[in-house]
Amino acid sequence: MHVIFVEPRFPTNQRHFVRALAEVGAKVTAIGEGSKASLDDEMRHLLTHYEEVKNVCDEKSMLRAVAHVQRHAHVDRLETTVEAHVLTAAKVREAASIPGMSYRTAYLCRDKPAMKEALREGGVSCAQSTGASSGAEVRAFAEQVGYPLIIKPRDGAGASGTYRVDSDAELEAAIRASGVDRAGRSVAVEEFIEGHEGFYDSLTHNGEIVHDFISHYYPNVLDAMRARWISPYLVTTNRIDSAPGYAEIKEMGRKVVKVLGIETSATHMEWFFGPRGLKFSEIGCRPPGVRTWDLYNVANDMDLYREWAMLLCHNRPSQRPSRRYATGLIALRPDRDGRIAGYQGWNTIRDRFAPNIIDYHLPPTGSPTQGVEAGYMANAWLRMKHENYDELRRILDYVGQTMKVRARA
Repeated sequence: MHVIFVEPRFPTNQRHFVRALAEVGAKVTAIGEGSKASLDDEMRHLLTHYEEVKNVCDEKSMLRAVAHVQRHAHVDRLETTVEAHVLTAAKVREAASIPGMSYRTAYLCRDKPAMKEALREGGVSCAQSTGASSGAEVRAFAEQVGYPLIIKPRDGAGASGTYRVDSDAELEAAIRASGVDRAGRSVAVEEFIEGHEGFYDSLTHNGEIVHDFISHYYPNVLDAMRARWISPYLVTTNRIDSAPGYAEIKEMGRKVVKVLGIETSATHMEWFFGPRGLKFSEIGCRPPGVRTWDLYNVANDMDLYREWAMLLCHNRPSQRPSRRYATGLIALRPDRDGRIAGYQGWNTIRDRFAPNIIDYHLPPTGSPTQGVEAGYMANAWLRMKHENYDELRRILDYVGQTMKVRARA
């Protein structure tokens, strides 16, 4: 099996996909934006070949690189695990006649209005939504659906570039900020769904879900990304096979995979549950962000990177999740922009919960801070585990209340 893997350097967990492919016996060629000389010794050892391009999102450059590889060796798969690379990889895959995710599937997993239109037709409950290419189209949707609304990039990931709109004034501000009135610009506009937010992640093989995991956000992502004082966290449950309500999420996931034509891939699906029941939000045909697979590995005594490689290269799963732990990640924001001055409460947390700490990141004193919008792992963070989901939530709440990151301007 010869696999081309797109961009092995960034984010940092990309190397685990390369490592896993090599471990299960694949020959791995990587295409990336850095030079071959910049690869570290471990990566050079894992790779059979490396091709440099200026931009892995440029279809022509990628196709030239793939064609060069194909002139010297047969290519069985072309894989990527980064959201921004998915569509380009699908185009190149089809142009180079390499098996894998189709362009149609990749497009539907990237373009939110098209995604939701296809899913509604397939019987999956979603928010009302549309694609808009002008302020006038955004206003027309607002008049039809009412407030609150969400305006976001058609192909965005997470909460980046996302605006909640509750009034005409906020609508006009969001239209200006999103740039929808600029030529060639388009956005997704959706009704706001009230409720608790979580995500459903899977590994699929030949259109069937073979591994799945459910996690919860506290608070919802849009709130977490807008307020510095919040120490947001996410928790993956180990009750997925037993707690009431999860069967409905699993059934929704199976429908989404079928409607979108997902074959062998990692998936990341966001959902809401509230007064109007379970609502699908969006999907990415790639693993979840903020290294969530690391949490799943600890929670389930498995190596998902290796399992992904097994499905691609050997067409079978090789592990079973133990569901032994609930695991979580908590983000700790500096109290202001500037440079890290110190940490309050860390000794208390470390001494009291040492057996529950998986790992942590505390930038040294003097390190520059990152903005709240940079995400859950941009500044300080802790990852933790416990056999009981509710107890882990209590621990993470306590960490958020007790531990403070102090900064100086």
